[in-house]
Amino acid sequence: MILTGFTDEASSDVNEQIRVTKELGWKYLSARTMGSANIHDLSEADFEKVCDQLASNHIKVAEFGTLIGSWSKSIESDWQLTLKEIQRCVPRMQRLGVQYARVMSYGQKPWGEDQMEQERFKRLKEIVARFNDAGLTAAHENCMNWGGFSADHTLRLLEEIPNLKLVFDTGNPIFQRDRSKPAPHPWQNAFEFYQKVKHAVVHIHIKDGIMHAEEGEPEYTFAGEGNAQLDQIMEDLKRSNYQGFIAIEPHIGKVFHLNDQKEMDAQRIYNLYKKYGLKFEKRYFTKVEDTQ
Repeated sequence: MILTGFTDEASSDVNEQIRVTKELGWKYLSARTMGSANIHDLSEADFEKVCDQLASNHIKVAEFGTLIGSWSKSIESDWQLTLKEIQRCVPRMQRLGVQYARVMSYGQKPWGEDQMEQERFKRLKEIVARFNDAGLTAAHENCMNWGGFSADHTLRLLEEIPNLKLVFDTGNPIFQRDRSKPAPHPWQNAFEFYQKVKHAVVHIHIKDGIMHAEEGEPEYTFAGEGNAQLDQIMEDLKRSNYQGFIAIEPHIGKVFHLNDQKEMDAQRIYNLYKKYGLKFEKRYFTKVEDTQ
């Protein structure tokens, strides 16, 4: 297993993202917001600057956390917006030697409305095909998108798009109702979701938390301290000899999708991200030097 993380949760500054990665002793970071924008939305000049910063520090990129088909985009949004994102993303991934692009199946409509499933399948097929044609892998994440409604919804995506691969996020089931089960739709079970889809999983995101209310944001916790059943998931990954990336996405100091965090203390955010990485590694991995 190779450890990485969404370093924009430590800082939006690329130099700080690189610094925290090196302080953790890791060789990779997961690229999402790099400076002023998502990595596939940066200007060419800013993207080249990021490439130079990474290269000079010998840090590689594990994945692009793209906005392609994201939970924030309606299935009724202009398809040309998605195409342009793909067209920007592919050459940048090739430039940095990145295999994986995290994608989604567009935002969930309120349950009970027409979810426009066929349009989602059509678009995701095209997204996956365009990445595959470039020798790259578009991996779908179980977030607040159609595939995130339940493990069965993700399995349906795998049926409709046979060459689709998955990112499994351990924390997203915590705040999602299982829409494959009868009303009142219980909270999803993270380990149950993982077990159903693990045959197609090529990448892991690590979050944990506790859902206290009937809606809204959970209380995010350090890995293994919430309801994501991380001990069971990590044990199964080791037993299955999973050799891929595991990316921390703490949501403790900074939550990527929330906008009311501008006044937060930058050093505290940085320190919490680093602490999360250290605690995660200590809990789930034994370094060689610790056994001597």
